[in-house]
Amino acid sequence: MSPPSRGSEPQREMLSLVTARVRDAYVRRPHYVDGALDLVSVCRELAQHGLTHTLVRDRGVDGERIGIFTTTDLRDALLRERPPAELPVREAARFELIDIDADADLFEALWLMVRHRVHRLLVRDGGEVLGVLGQLDLVSFVANHSHIVALQIDEAMSVEELQAAAQRIDAMVGLLQEGGIKVERVARLVGELNRRLFARLWALLAPAELVANACLLVMGSEGRGEQILKTDQDNALVLRDGFEWPGLPALAERFNAALVDFGWPPCPGGIMLSNPAWRGSVAQFRETLRGWVQGADAQGVMQLAIFFDATAVAGDATLLQALREQLDRLLTGSDAFFARFAAAADQFDEPTSWWLRLTARADEQPLDLKKLGSFPIVHGVRALCLRHGVRETGTATRLARLVERGHLDVPLGADLLEALHYLMGLKLRHQLRQRAAGEVPGNLVRPSDLSTMDRDQLKDALAIVKRFRLQLRLRFRLDNL
Repeated sequence: MSPPSRGSEPQREMLSLVTARVRDAYVRRPHYVDGALDLVSVCRELAQHGLTHTLVRDRGVDGERIGIFTTTDLRDALLRERPPAELPVREAARFELIDIDADADLFEALWLMVRHRVHRLLVRDGGEVLGVLGQLDLVSFVANHSHIVALQIDEAMSVEELQAAAQRIDAMVGLLQEGGIKVERVARLVGELNRRLFARLWALLAPAELVANACLLVMGSEGRGEQILKTDQDNALVLRDGFEWPGLPALAERFNAALVDFGWPPCPGGIMLSNPAWRGSVAQFRETLRGWVQGADAQGVMQLAIFFDATAVAGDATLLQALREQLDRLLTGSDAFFARFAAAADQFDEPTSWWLRLTARADEQPLDLKKLGSFPIVHGVRALCLRHGVRETGTATRLARLVERGHLDVPLGADLLEALHYLMGLKLRHQLRQRAAGEVPGNLVRPSDLSTMDRDQLKDALAIVKRFRLQLRLRFRLDNL
């Protein structure tokens, strides 16, 4: 039997990520020192055992706590005035450790490291500490190491270096999809990496004073963490009241142009920093919100919908929070606006023949997966959240909160989540094929290109969407508009 080709190695190793658990990777046995031990003695132990870190047991009035001390902590401790021989390790160790269960998916460990920007996780089996999972040990276990992409983003010293990281994210998506990773997990990881990339780009371009006095937002599908491939960009900048930066228009142009170079096409509606309407002070955005809610412009509904998905990626997040509070005040007693907002979920007419088209392989009329499928779910859920004060941004989390609070039936919530994830997965597979063929990824798919299984699942998903649209019509009395 001939050895596998070099090109198949990443895909084969990625398959291990589908079934692997944390305990399958190399979890280093825990080494402990007492919190009262001085740093010189701790370093002596590290040298004796050939270690670069140790767990710290510290007993206090509230019981025992476990921390970690690394060579990085030693570097910081050496800068203190107190001599290391007199400094107990408890004062240099870090005690806010990120835990993970030994039976958790290895992919979860990858995500936690990226999300919390840590290099080590504390591995537990029930209440017992099994040891420490290190970044390098995890990277050695998988070929497509997203943590390396995260490090490349964080350490980028130029826009060109950051562009290389953006391209690695694109390659990573293909490998994750081929490896069988669930689409919601791919979206969660890509969303986290993208937000870090936006933040790093802003830090490279914007002066520190501007970064500190503004809040950079991503919105729409990027804000919800549901844009996997780079289909467009929705971003904005909120400035602290009274703060001005003369070079902001040119800087905004450079920021959006860099994202275009990274692979994000410009927003067709101009919802970007380069558009003066999407950069301004808190006071200016307050008036914009008022216009969206109380004005007669039909575009205001969809612009508010995009803003409602906003996530702060850099700067002062309290500026966004102030606008959310303003929106809550504006929406008090606004039943008429809620109905107008929810009606957007029903704006795209359902083709009366879509069911038949899915059963006729010869039919080449394309179906729009977004308009017919994912958008009614995303916007319908968004409308319910706006009405009931749910402020999470991701559709899956929004569904969970609506169900928890009794605003959505448990079976329908589960069906909508399953349908959304199926539609996201189908769209991703379709767009990856388009990209491989040199085409621009889009939402239109021909029924004849679908397998029998996909046709059946798509019919089920669209039936759930139809049921949800009917409920929205009743809930918001849309037939009376």
